[in-house]
Amino acid sequence: MTWTITPEPYDSPAAEALWRAYYTEVSDRWYLLHEGRRTDPAELEREIAAHTGADLAPPTGRLLVARYNGTPAGSAGVRLLDADTAELTRVFVLPGLRGLKGAVHLVSAAELAARLLGARRIVLDTRSDLVEARALYARLGYTETGPHNDDVHAEHWFRKELGRAEPAGPPGRDCPVGHS
Repeated sequence: MTWTITPEPYDSPAAEALWRAYYTEVSDRWYLLHEGRRTDPAELEREIAAHTGADLAPPTGRLLVARYNGTPAGSAGVRLLDADTAELTRVFVLPGLRGLKGAVHLVSAAELAARLLGARRIVLDTRSDLVEARALYARLGYTETGPHNDDVHAEHWFRKELGRAEPAGPPGRDCPVGHS
């Protein structure tokens, strides 16, 4: 059983399906916590349409899709905020495949993609109810910092300094962001 992580267009069918799964989960979690209900379907469709992921397209961003045994199973995106800073976003692994190191591989691949975009640091935001995400970022060396944005849903902000980009691996591999 292997993970493969590759860059993919933000509007590919796999990327769109993963975005829908991600957004549905985080939106439902918020509404269930704060209002005791799931996301209204019309609102879900409006938000998905409004946040396509176009900012994760080259040359200033990348969307990575993780496949487990060839099946789309997760995603992560990076986008440059400025010449030295990238933002990590949309880190997601399908619920049935969590606990198999997919998120660790995705974050590692996203960090490399950020370095290859020229970033020297990577930042992200998350919410208090996304306890698993906060634990993952802390375990991977991210430190909590002050806000880098004014997102109304953000409650925690993290940062990590990045090393220099490493050269791509051998030809034929899914480098620079392939993992197995």
